[in-house]
This record gives sequence, structure tokens and C-alpha cells, in this order.
Amino acid sequence: MSSPAASASAAPQAGRRHPKKSAFSCEPCRKRKRLEKQVADLQAALARQISATPSVHDTRFSGQSPETGSPADFSAKIEDLTIDENERLSLHGSTSLFRLPSNPQSRAQDTTADQELAARKESLLNSAWRERAFERLADIPGVLRQVAGFEIFSSTWTNEPFRSLLDSHFCWIQPLFNFVYRPAFTRDMKTEGPYFSQALFNAILCHSVRWCRSDPGMDELLAPFDNGASFAQNAVTYLFEDIRLARNKIPTVQALLLLSARACGKGDRSQAWLFSGMAFRMIDDMGICVDGHLYAGSDQLSTEDIEIRHRLFWSCYFWDKLISLYFGRSPMIQKSEISPPRVLMDDTAEIEPWEPHGLALSNYPPKQAHSISCFIQMCSLADTLNQILLHLYSPSRESTTSRAYQCAKEEQSRMRDWWRDLPLHLKINLTNQQLACPPGHIVILNCLYHTINILLNRGLLKLSRETGQAKTAAEHNPLIQCISSATSIVALYDLYTRTFGTGHVVLSLAYSVYTAASIFLLEVQAIGHAAPTTLERLSICLSALTRLQNTNPVITTAATLITKEVEMLGLRLPETRRSPNEGGRPTNATSKAGQQNNQNPHTFLPLLPVDNSLVDQQSHAFMTVPMDVSATDQQNQYDDSIFLDASYMNSDQMDGAMNLNLMDLSPEMFEAFLQAEPISANMNAGFDVY
Repeated sequence: MSSPAASASAAPQAGRRHPKKSAFSCEPCRKRKRLEKQVADLQAALARQISATPSVHDTRFSGQSPETGSPADFSAKIEDLTIDENERLSLHGSTSLFRLPSNPQSRAQDTTADQELAARKESLLNSAWRERAFERLADIPGVLRQVAGFEIFSSTWTNEPFRSLLDSHFCWIQPLFNFVYRPAFTRDMKTEGPYFSQALFNAILCHSVRWCRSDPGMDELLAPFDNGASFAQNAVTYLFEDIRLARNKIPTVQALLLLSARACGKGDRSQAWLFSGMAFRMIDDMGICVDGHLYAGSDQLSTEDIEIRHRLFWSCYFWDKLISLYFGRSPMIQKSEISPPRVLMDDTAEIEPWEPHGLALSNYPPKQAHSISCFIQMCSLADTLNQILLHLYSPSRESTTSRAYQCAKEEQSRMRDWWRDLPLHLKINLTNQQLACPPGHIVILNCLYHTINILLNRGLLKLSRETGQAKTAAEHNPLIQCISSATSIVALYDLYTRTFGTGHVVLSLAYSVYTAASIFLLEVQAIGHAAPTTLERLSICLSALTRLQNTNPVITTAATLITKEVEMLGLRLPETRRSPNEGGRPTNATSKAGQQNNQNPHTFLPLLPVDNSLVDQQSHAFMTVPMDVSATDQQNQYDDSIFLDASYMNSDQMDGAMNLNLMDLSPEMFEAFLQAEPISANMNAGFDVY
């Protein structure tokens, strides 16, 4: 068929010679024009629809509906949250036995909402500061009374071992997980108010025993309590008594979460999974999964009530992702349109000073805690981890390979954005040779980022083989991302233990070390040999996991897996000397960087920022980011860079170089990495310990 232009030019001549043929020949032109107009209209409509529709990540992978609306649009769901005859909040839908169906009613918008919110926040902050001041005045002797079955002073903070165990929890655990809202807990501990329970009190104590056991003098303090076993027994006894009597309140959920975390670290999978599952079911029953500001009866909740409920939801959300990661299972809690916002009104913990608890002879200077911003960023990372677990590592394998690959690509972009937007006070610059260790939870935040980055890119390596996208994947350097993050984890762990010792290494940090070790093993499997620095890091990881079994017995299986892989590969790992700071008792945690390096038993090559966009396409050599630039430009370059040390450069002059440029892998070498199967991400001790 001729083109529309040719047909139009031929039409006049045809009209003069053959009128009927002219009429016949013009009909296709008119039909074609109508079709072209319809196509153009459809394309325009499609473009408008795409611009108005959320991204694939928001609709296809997050499990959320693409339809959004104002809070009034959700009134039918939100009104399901009611207060029963026992003054207990519960959530029941319209099909339940406990309510009659009713028509949704739109709530009137309050024009003074912003002013009321500001006033409520000010009241909450004043209450928080008041309770913290009371804690500091708690050295005044109080009156003896019964709390959790023990004779203690009404001012619990002055009594040992209770004070040390509580302080340890609020130092090492609370900034990470936010399980307990401190002002309400310490206030109600004096009067056994609604946010205190004997089960919760004992759960905090027995969970903290793991970290405080090596503290000076703690053995003598714990001896009257069966070395801490009494706390665990009491916690379970009081917990199930509360459940039997249907006293299911917020402290019950918090106690379940702490008992789950304790059982997880012990290696008792079944108890850890059941405790967490009960907690997650309970927040559904209590309506904590609903934004307390939106539902119809929100005026029956105080500002503190809503704050605690919101914090608890995000604590459960974060713990759900971590325990699913540890045990290789699918997460349970998913966000929805009516989930509580990721905003904490009480931000007093952000500016409080943070000091490491339980370290003997520590000169660590108090630093700003940044606990609130750190926790919010943890929950943001949990969003990506949720998608990775659902689509890349789910045991049910519900996602197709193409769908999982698309999810991985989107999450890769989200991870880059998260790291770029991370506030500077939470971002650890590993290229800084004078780096002082920030508070422990900030180190763990950075480690979790690198761990999730490894899981994402490790999954992407495998998916690229299955989907035939190996060439496309190679352009985005998932292999380099894995090795870069593994190298960073070892450096962060070294920074943490040189400053705080190994006595307070939580399971999330231990899991990061385990993940890094899996990448070093993958490197050796694929290449067939390894640089001395790679073997040294692998040895550090293995020796670290072996020592961490004292406080995290669940690591036993992880260490065994790595040991078996090393033996199968016939590797001879170099011996690593034990740091004088390990065991939880660093002698001078705040010495200058040079003195710290002298105490460090491991000699690492400095990490260099390598920007993917700065690779020389002709020589295929590494192009490091210049450091003699302004602080702002240096930070921008740092945000967009990955980190490797000189052992991964193709340099014949450097001792220990791999003679391999990871940015210039041959197709055969890249295929070798794709074929090598990494060890499992699942950890299971398989036995129970106290």
C-alpha cells in the first residue's frame, strides 16, 4: 500500500480520469486518518493515565492498592476500631459477631487541626522531659515494695542489678527497635500503671542479661536471681497469666517482642517465631495497625496513647522483617493506606546524649544519640527488605522470575536513593582515616544497609542468569556492589568492636558479618583463588562469628556453614589475633585515630571511593574519586560511590593485588560468578540454651 502522502498526491489525477476509482481510492485514506487520530487519542490518554498512576513499586510489588484518597475515604475501615465493655480497644470488621454493619460517615475537617497537633506535641514533649528528669533524681532512696516478685525500692533505678539491666536495654536495644516508650514505662513503673507490667519488666531484665553478663561485678549481682534465669521464668509466667486473664494490653505486646528477640538470639526458633506471631496478631486485635489520628473515636485516646501505638506498630514492622530474614521466611506485616504514619512526635531521644553502658574504663565522650532519625531510617530500610524477602527469597516462590527481576531493579534504585538521602549524621564515611565511632545503633544502621545491599545484588546476580539479563546486570555492577558492601561491613564491625568490644554485639550486626563472609566465599568460588586481603577478611568473619556465639548462640550454625565451605574449598585462612578491646571492656575507646589503629590487630588497606561513572572505558582502570575537593563536593562524590580497597585494583606493583579488575570482568569470569551458588541466608542454631 502506498504512503498517505503518495495517495494524496495521486488523488487529483485519478479524479479527472476515473471518478469512481477516485471515490474508491480516497476511502482508505479517510479510514487511515480516522485510525491515526484514534491511535493518537489513545496514546494521549495512556500518557495521562501513566502520569497519574503510582510507580510499579508502589502498586505491583508493595501489595498496596493504587487507589488513594483522603482520610474520609477510609472512614468505613477506621470505624471498625472500637472500645468494648471492658474499656479495651479492639478491631472488628463489619462481618464480625461483635458489631452491626453501619453506613460510613464522613468526619468533619477541623480547621484548627494543626494548632491542636502542635499543642498536643508540646504537652507530650513536656511530659517526656519531666519523666527523664525524675529518672535522674532517682538516686534518692525510696520505699520498699513488690515489683515483679522482688523486693526493690520504689525508685528502681537505684537498685542493682535492676538499674544496670534497664540502663543496658535503653542504651543498646531501645534505639534500634523502639520496643518500649521510655517516659511512660518509667512513670508507670512507680504505680504499675497501664504501660507497665510485671511480664514486660522481667522481659527487659532477662533480655539484657545477655549483654550485661560480662560487665564488671555483674556475676555477683545476678547470683541471687539464678544468674538471671529467674527473670526469664517470671517473664513467661506473668505473660501467660495476662493472656489467660485476657489482660492483653500494650505491655503484653512489648513483652512478647522482647521474649521473641531473646529466643531468637538463643537459637530457639520455635519460641521466637511463636512469640513474634502472637505479638503481630495482638496488634491487629488491638487496632494498633490503624493510624490513631484517623479513626472515628480518636478523641478517646490521649496524645501519648497514639504516640505509643504508632511506635509499637513500626517496632513490630521492623522486627517482622528481621526475624523473617534470620529464619528465611516470608514477612507477615504489610503496610496499608490506614497504617500509622512513620512520624514520631516525641523526638526528645534525638538530642539526648548517648554513652555506652557497661564498659569498664571507657573514655568515650557523650555523643548526640540521634535515636529517632536512626529508627525512622531503619524502618525505611525495612520497606526494601520486605520486598526483597517477598520476591527474591520467599520460600513459597510465588513471584515469577521476570517479576522478581523487575522488583530487584526497582529496589536497587530505591537503595541508591536511600543512601544518597541519608542524613550526614547517620552516614559513616569509611574513607575517613580519622573516623571516630558514632553511637552503636548508627553503626548497625550502616551495616544493615550494606547487608540488604548484598542480599539485593546477590539475588540480582542469580536472576540475571535465569532471565538471560547477564549483560544488563553487569552494566549495573551487582558483583562490585556485593564485594564493596562486604568490605564495608568488615570495616564497620572492626570500628564497632575496637570501640565497644564484642560483649554488646547484637544479632543484626552478627548477621551482617555472616552475610559478608558469604560474599568472600563466593569470590573465592568464582575466581578459583583470592587475594591475601580477601582471605584475611574471611578469617576475621569466621573468628568473629565463633566468638559471638557466647551472646548469640544462633550464630553457631552460621559459623559451621562457613567452616564447612572453607574446608571444601581447601582454603588455609591466616590466623587472626584477638583484639585487646574484645569482651566488652575496651581500655581506651576514645583515643586518637592513630592510637586506635595501633590497638587494632587487623591491618586493612584504606577503602577508596570508586564512582561507576568515572571508569575509563579505554583502559578499563579504576578511577578513584579525588579527595582534595571541597567538603560539599566530596560528600556528593561519596554519596554516589562504592568502596573497595586497592587489593581489587589491577596493579602489579601492589603486594596482595588480585591481578583482577572487577570493573573489567570477562564474560567467562562474570558467568563464573553467576554459576557459583552462595550459602544460605538462613541461620538456625538448632538447639536451645539458657
